Amino acid sequence: MAIYLARRLFLAIIILLLVTMIGFSILHLAPGGPMSQYALSSDLTLADMARIEAQLGLDRPMLIQYAEWLWRMLQGDWGNSYRDQKPVLQIIATHVGATFELMFSATVLAVLLGGWIGVMGAVKRNSFFDSLSTIGSMIAISIPTFWFGLVVIYIFSVELQWLPSGNRFTAGDGSFLNHLHHLIAPSIVLALVSTATWSRYMRSSMLDVLHQDFVRTAKSKGLSDRRILFTHILRNAMLPMITIAGLQLPTLLSGALVTETVFAWPGMGRLFLDSISYRDYPTVMGILMFTAILVLIGSLLADISYSLVDPRIRMNG
Repeated sequence: MAIYLARRLFLAIIILLLVTMIGFSILHLAPGGPMSQYALSSDLTLADMARIEAQLGLDRPMLIQYAEWLWRMLQGDWGNSYRDQKPVLQIIATHVGATFELMFSATVLAVLLGGWIGVMGAVKRNSFFDSLSTIGSMIAISIPTFWFGLVVIYIFSVELQWLPSGNRFTAGDGSFLNHLHHLIAPSIVLALVSTATWSRYMRSSMLDVLHQDFVRTAKSKGLSDRRILFTHILRNAMLPMITIAGLQLPTLLSGALVTETVFAWPGMGRLFLDSISYRDYPTVMGILMFTAILVLIGSLLADISYSLVDPRIRMNG
């Protein structure tokens, strides 16, 4: 286990370095830049623009800017936002709670609904329900998140007026029920693709376990179908789903970016798009690093959890 963790840590460091290099290069090579925001002001002279550019360190070569940014990052200084001059870590901290809340609620919904559909589809293989769930999953995976979000807003917010069209809560009302009311629509939209993915993987995993020798042995002992399903089949079928949970994290993060934009949800996805529009390089790089670290940690925890749940798996490098 120690060798495995050391190797994974080394690979994580290499991946993070590559992510920073690619992200930093794309930001600085893209048309426009932070100075384009100041150019819109008619009160600034060319001398003022040059002074601001020097203060931000944008007048130096890109390689030097990257080296200085990386050195400060390694020391725990993620820089200050160009937009409001606040520390990047402080800005991320004010938005990460909303994103985690949305991701958690969507994950719970996707696991419960997708797992149930997958189990029923495997138990009732080739039935009408199985065929319907398969077609529904393919359609759900193909639907763009932003389009589905707009449809949900139009039907349930504009026409039926059952759900709010956006934001995290109603101004002046911070109650739990009001907050939960606002959470329903974005959670459903974000959970759509994950539900389809979970149902397909769960069905496949269940079908693999259904034909194992220990299932036939349990049936020969006279155990009830319900006990065999929950004690033997479902328990073993859930093992591969642990890995799927780790792999679903990037999908949730990318889906949250679109969902938060559609529903004006004040999370990291909305912050990321706003920061790109403003060319706020430190904030964009901070969010990029935070999400990359989060994905790597999620993948590592999924592998470790799999080895702890299944004693047959040994991580010896």
